[in-house]
Parts: sequence; C-alpha cells; structure tokens
Amino acid sequence: MPPRSLKRVQGKRFPPDDPREWLNRAKSNLAQARARIENVYLEDLCFNAQQAAEKAVKGVLLRKVVVSRRVAWTVSEGRDAG
Repeated sequence: MPPRSLKRVQGKRFPPDDPREWLNRAKSNLAQARARIENVYLEDLCFNAQQAAEKAVKGVLLRKVVVSRRVAWTVSEGRDAG
C-alpha cells in the first residue's frame, strides 16, 4: 500500500489555554500516528498515539474547568448558571 501523504492542518489556531487548541493538537498527533510513512519506528507512531490521547484528555478537562469556573462565578454573583 502506498504511503498516505500528510496534509497540513487547515483549522483555526487558538491560544494554548483554549480547549479547542488541545483537541486540534490531539487530532494532529493522531493523524501522524495513523500515517503510513516509510522508515518510521513503530514506537514513534505509538508515542504520537499516546500524545493524542493525553492532549484530548487535557482538552476535555480544561473545558470542564472553564465551564466550572463560569458556573461558580455566576452562582457567586447571584446569576442563573444556565
């Protein structure tokens, strides 16, 4: 099977503290792990897969912290958190 070519990420870049940036980076690592490139060590592909998982989890946790802070702030201010 011929190697798949890597495409450049076309999405919008976000600040490092934005959960969407971590999910974009997770997608990038996963694409690297899935790519069939000649002369690449298996452990390097595994590392990229592991990094994708870590970055995805970080994005989800960061999103939950952001939402939790908003809810805590709106409750402390006496506003409806919804």
